[in-house]
Amino acid sequence: MNSSLQLGNIQITWLCGGDFELDGGTMYGAVPKLLWNMKYPADENNNIRLLNAPLLVQTGSSNILIDTGLGNKLTDKQKEIFRVYRDWAVVDELKSLGLDRRDIDTVILTHCDFDHAGGVVMLSSRGKPELTFPRARQIIQAKEWADVLHPNIRSTHTYWPENFTGLVDSGLLELVDGDAQVVDNITVRHTGGHTRGYQLVEIRGSEGCAVHLGDLFPTHTHVNPLWIMAYDNFPLEVIGLKQELIPHYCRKNCWFTFYHDIFMKACLLDDQGEIIEQVD
Repeated sequence: MNSSLQLGNIQITWLCGGDFELDGGTMYGAVPKLLWNMKYPADENNNIRLLNAPLLVQTGSSNILIDTGLGNKLTDKQKEIFRVYRDWAVVDELKSLGLDRRDIDTVILTHCDFDHAGGVVMLSSRGKPELTFPRARQIIQAKEWADVLHPNIRSTHTYWPENFTGLVDSGLLELVDGDAQVVDNITVRHTGGHTRGYQLVEIRGSEGCAVHLGDLFPTHTHVNPLWIMAYDNFPLEVIGLKQELIPHYCRKNCWFTFYHDIFMKACLLDDQGEIIEQVD
């Protein structure tokens, strides 16, 4: 059963975007394993399990997906490299919720790394690439898209062209520059940090609010501003953003939603950063 969070008129449901294992040290950067392993245990090979869980946000008039998971295009070799232990199932899970992939009208990509944008394009039953959500506008920061088109030596390994096949020609790509309202009560805000064009998502329901910081706050264990990933392109920016954003949304009593955390999908924090309520 899919986990969900109700914010009055808005419901958030987490989907299976394909789950994988990564070296634990990469998720905690300079933090000693002695510390992080107590909170997010690794196996004997130092690997930790992570979700890739797209958020389905339903407002009553819109069906919005935040990030898209790994997709179904990974080769057997890639699945082995990334230790995928649960396959991408977004389309099937939408069906179980009574939705067709054509019912998704907006996709928000926090950024374009393969584990977040892999489901933008899927392989059909005939093995041909096609847009997974053929009626959905795709909201991406202009700076992020510029880096997709011209990746540097680091990002070329995570911005995969096959994840965007046909997107430009479809007319569905919608580039935004900075903060933008996607629909009523859902806003994207450009932050940078993890990538140059990274964006967070604010969700304001009739009863409560949520913020999706995504890879700025990848698991509940990363609440400490200094606990950041080796994958962050601008680590000092991420530290500063966490120092600013986590207290800001705590004061608003917003839920923090997670994309990668196997232990919880969302939580409320007190002013000391302690969890006071969670969605498992």
